[in-house]
Amino acid sequence: MSTGDALPQSQRPFDRRDAKTLGLSALGGALEFYDFVVFVFFAKTLGVLFFPPGTEPWLAQLQVYGIFAAGYVARPLGGIVMAHFGDRLGRKRMFTLSVFMMSVPTLLIGLLPTHAQVGVLAPLLLLAMRLVQGIAVGGEVPGAWVFVAEHVPRRRVGIACATLTAGLTAGILIGSLLAAWINANYTPDEVQAGVWRVPFVLGGVFGFVAVWLRRWLEETPVFVEMRERKQLARKLPVKQVLGEHRPAVVLSMLASWQLTAAIVVIVLLTPTLVQTSFGIDAAIAFRGNSLATLALIAGCLVAGWAVDRFGVGRALLAGSLGLGLSAYALYGALVSGNHDQFVAWYALAGFCCGVTGVTPALMVVAFPPEVRFTGLSFSYNVAYAVFGGLTPPMIAWLSTSWGAMAPAHYVAFTCLVGVGVAVFVLMKRPLQY
Repeated sequence: MSTGDALPQSQRPFDRRDAKTLGLSALGGALEFYDFVVFVFFAKTLGVLFFPPGTEPWLAQLQVYGIFAAGYVARPLGGIVMAHFGDRLGRKRMFTLSVFMMSVPTLLIGLLPTHAQVGVLAPLLLLAMRLVQGIAVGGEVPGAWVFVAEHVPRRRVGIACATLTAGLTAGILIGSLLAAWINANYTPDEVQAGVWRVPFVLGGVFGFVAVWLRRWLEETPVFVEMRERKQLARKLPVKQVLGEHRPAVVLSMLASWQLTAAIVVIVLLTPTLVQTSFGIDAAIAFRGNSLATLALIAGCLVAGWAVDRFGVGRALLAGSLGLGLSAYALYGALVSGNHDQFVAWYALAGFCCGVTGVTPALMVVAFPPEVRFTGLSFSYNVAYAVFGGLTPPMIAWLSTSWGAMAPAHYVAFTCLVGVGVAVFVLMKRPLQY
């Protein structure tokens, strides 16, 4: 595995150019990730509108979660293709293309006809748009991490990746706040009558703004240097990754598993789960989600600081333990009927999800620069497709046998995986930069 020697080597301080790159990258990422996740905040409404009338609520929810999961299944395709060209032609080009590919289907979702208007064609069109979104985000997230990591001084890689992750999280917060506002100001009938379209149309507009913002970014110094020295990947990048860097792939995929559990279960699914399983009012559920997501932003930044200060292994170990305990605290309080403290426990769990800010730093330094984009993208997107895509229907199924604590049990299990990765890093010390 790489020791990260090709990350920026100079001892120069973090300067205004770095701040500009991080700021624009994080803002653009926030706008794009909003487009990808706003779907889940209106899962119940989409289930009603895009499937035949009379469908059992649990089945409609399961079907719409299946379409949600399809976006994750499409991520590896987009990630591998965009990463291939990112390693061969440049990081910036793919960084701009991905956000454009996200904005178009998001806008179109807001304009789609419902099942009442076109019948079975409605869910098929929704599925098609979700697949394109998945392809776009498959290139966006790993590309963004590589982009910012290759711009900043080496000793700031942790906080750079975490800042970008916090920006992506801000996109979730925007979606959560908008969903909370809509649920507080409109009745369910009004939402189904057309208000649900507004977040998707806005998302399309946000995406085009992100495309414009990225015009001001420059290619990474690492890629420019590789191009000048003719050190770009000569073989097919994905073939080189799988042939020469399998340990890094496995380590990155295991770390990504915990990341998917934190984001998908705690941040994205919990607002719906607490409504259906515990009778929490929609407005309270989304208010709690907004605070939890805000806390997650802070948690990501703390995690990035910890990586630069204490190293990947220690930061991941502490974060994994904190996430597991907070998940049990949140769902334990709900099961015991202590709903009054739901928002507070949710905020704590959101903060502990900040361990996700460690994962990109681990992956960035695990691969050499000539195949870094491809290695990170393949590992992250395949893991997200498998674990993230299966998580929503799996949680729905596990809840029937494990009960209402199923989400906490699942998150805790992935935290054990995270602890294992942390211990490996601390013992082998392969990821020092």
